[in-house]
Amino acid sequence: MTQEHLADIKVGEPEETLSMNPKKFMLWLAIVSITMMFAGWTSGYLVRKAEGRWHEFELPNIFWYSTAILFVSSISMILAVKAAKKNNFTVLKTAISITFVFGLCFLATQVIGFSDLIENQLYFAGSDIAASWIYVLVGLHGVHVISGLVVLLVSLVSSFRFTAESKNLTRIQLCATYWHFLDILWVYLFFFLYFNR
Repeated sequence: MTQEHLADIKVGEPEETLSMNPKKFMLWLAIVSITMMFAGWTSGYLVRKAEGRWHEFELPNIFWYSTAILFVSSISMILAVKAAKKNNFTVLKTAISITFVFGLCFLATQVIGFSDLIENQLYFAGSDIAASWIYVLVGLHGVHVISGLVVLLVSLVSSFRFTAESKNLTRIQLCATYWHFLDILWVYLFFFLYFNR
């Protein structure tokens, strides 16, 4: 090999490789898995409804408030990410705290919604299959919201330790992506149940 060829090799730029942060990849894998799971459950819901003997009833009105609460929590999460990019820790801590509180409020409204169903003699393990499906779909989403609150709590602790900042955005971005996904998932579930009850 000539000196000219060696010189070309040395000055040549390394080829860029397409890669994704392993944590982001795992999150997207989880999101795809959860989406497929809920797609399966909602498909099962439609199949069971088509079989007949299906009791139609109104969803608890408080589920409308649940939807609004999650929407507002997504807005505060957007503000949190913007604040992290600017190293504005005061806004970051406030925004994540608001998101966390609204997440708790969302779960509280879900519990109240279940209480409304029980008051109307619609039980999880009762004879009403339609009500059982409501409990399963809404309850499964609630479990994922609890996991989202844990992730939010970790991000909140990071913001108080000043480790969630412009040069280390991965954690807060992962948290925001998961939280927005839970918001979109609830909107889908709510309107799916509203129009297919």
